[in-house]
Amino acid sequence: MEIKIIGIKGIPLIRKGDDLSELILHASRNHDILLDDEDILVIAETAVAKAEGNVIHLKTMEPGKQAHQLAKQTGKDVEIVEAIIDESNEIIKVGPDFIISETKHGFVCANAGIDESNVDDGMATPIPVNPDYSAQQIREKIEKKIGKRIAVIISDTQGRAFREGAIGTAIGISGMEPLWDRCGEHDLYGRELKTTSIAVADELSSAASLVMGQADEGMPVVIIRGIQYFQKLINDSATIKPLIRPKKYDVFRD
Repeated sequence: MEIKIIGIKGIPLIRKGDDLSELILHASRNHDILLDDEDILVIAETAVAKAEGNVIHLKTMEPGKQAHQLAKQTGKDVEIVEAIIDESNEIIKVGPDFIISETKHGFVCANAGIDESNVDDGMATPIPVNPDYSAQQIREKIEKKIGKRIAVIISDTQGRAFREGAIGTAIGISGMEPLWDRCGEHDLYGRELKTTSIAVADELSSAASLVMGQADEGMPVVIIRGIQYFQKLINDSATIKPLIRPKKYDVFRD
């Protein structure tokens, strides 16, 4: 099996109102990259948020009492702390330089997924309002233009509990299931798998991150090609929700 991870060069800095599907197709054609059936596009959430105009102007924030308290605890600027509070359902844990919260989408992550990188000074990008819908819109526009069947994943850079460093993580999806339930299959010794689920959307996001990068690479869109299980997971109505562990099963939260 061979898997290809192809970065699409030539995508400009994204501005509000830009049509990401058009920018992706234009850049791919300029570099002789033709999207094919079963390709998976992984798109950085910052690009999506900027195109949708979902940008926070930090200097316009009006921090409240909780924001000032958390800013003292974390050493963060009080404006970004207020933004984190606004984007969260619940503040879960506070560390020396981070705030773990549950976002409005149900994701548990650092700083509500708000990103201050790859955006103008004094601004920040929160997680897109509806990443699944964003992914669906991009997928449907591209499929209509090229006549091919693809999937789209919106990815974010997030840390992990008990592990150092950040990796690409899926926050939105369209065209394929994000979770592959392999229960009922058998291992090399013939034993039936009882509880094996694979977070394929996260695996693909992490793979794309190897090319996408986290700094000034300027590669917000990556194609992953050659995924053999694509046909097993095709689903036009798929969402990211199967990857979110229900709170009642979260044994680490108080």
